[in-house]
Amino acid sequence: MKTQVQVRFTEFFEKWLHQNEESLKHLISVKRDSSHENEHRLLISAIMNHYKGYYSTKWACVHEDVLGFFSPPWLTPLENAYLWMTGWKPSLLYRLLTTLNHGTSRMKLTEDQLEKMEKLRCRTGLEEEKVEREMERQQVSMADRKMVELARLQSRLRNGETGSEVEELVQVAMKVLVSALEKIVKTADCVRLKALKGVLEILTPLQCVDFMAAFLMLQIQMRRLGKRKDHDQLMLNSINKQLVM
Repeated sequence: MKTQVQVRFTEFFEKWLHQNEESLKHLISVKRDSSHENEHRLLISAIMNHYKGYYSTKWACVHEDVLGFFSPPWLTPLENAYLWMTGWKPSLLYRLLTTLNHGTSRMKLTEDQLEKMEKLRCRTGLEEEKVEREMERQQVSMADRKMVELARLQSRLRNGETGSEVEELVQVAMKVLVSALEKIVKTADCVRLKALKGVLEILTPLQCVDFMAAFLMLQIQMRRLGKRKDHDQLMLNSINKQLVM
């Protein structure tokens, strides 16, 4: 059953995705020549503001229900399978860029761009590892002696064998854990935004248009594929149910 925060964010997410599809249309249709460089800059700026708005809303909801973002009902199982700390993994940007660099001539990077991009990729990798280490630390802390003892005492509490002070200790422990998870999510999101902003600062305005078009298309196609798989599975379940009856 969805929490109120999950219901609210699901509604926001659907509207946000629709705007992404509109942004993709603009990116595809804009003129691909240097005389429209100002238009390219304005378009990319608008899309980045759209992304910043997404994270502002997400963080407000995460503060209310961070656990709901680790099992997001607004995503398909396929999208969930590729999640990294409740979102896309920042290093995805560099893999996408490498693919594009071997594709259209417009995305061919200069030596200077390649050097800057490699430095950015390394910084992003280090930041990803830092987030992963902190997540691992939190996972390990869940199995330490103190948490296990609290879980055992809480079980006894349900049977009426202990006092309310144990429940308070459990609540304090959970509050610390939830606070740590919220910090991890926000830190991971900041790594995402910093990496995306860094890539766009290295690329030319026209390259930014092509890159963002590919980035949005990747996310949109992943969602469409996920929904198609969900639909096919529902149809298969329905057929199997009818055969059994």
